[in-house]
Amino acid sequence: MKKLSIYLASLTLFSASTLADDFDYDAFVKAYYHAEVMTQQPNATKEDLEHYLSFLTEDVGNQHFPNAPDDSREPNGKAMMRKGMTYYLGVHTKYKSELIDYQYGYNAVSIKHKFSAKGKRADGSEFSYSKIALDVLELENGKVSVIRRYSE
Repeated sequence: MKKLSIYLASLTLFSASTLADDFDYDAFVKAYYHAEVMTQQPNATKEDLEHYLSFLTEDVGNQHFPNAPDDSREPNGKAMMRKGMTYYLGVHTKYKSELIDYQYGYNAVSIKHKFSAKGKRADGSEFSYSKIALDVLELENGKVSVIRRYSE
């Protein structure tokens, strides 16, 4: 129930058709980041994924090296992300993330964060990683239209 309340509050908060002068970037960054982190948790659900996807435009572009080197916006960009993220949903046995810093300006946000994960792939092999990443988001009508992730 708590997740549903947060989801409805964020939809109401970010449903403006344009980024008005009083757009609350701070609230947006915190809500977006929290939603993204929830999709990586060991107990992540399809509802967590849908909540995260609610922050994105239907034609979102996603550039995430090395897997997605192109940031072109596709008419089915959100559907493509849903498919890709669903495949990996719940594979982590451990996940930790920390928001280091964020900046924002006219229709853009950068989020610097560090995260670490452990888990098992579908083939049973284990993985472990730790990274620092910079996500640069372009916003359109209060939603993320392009995601660019820079990390090692």
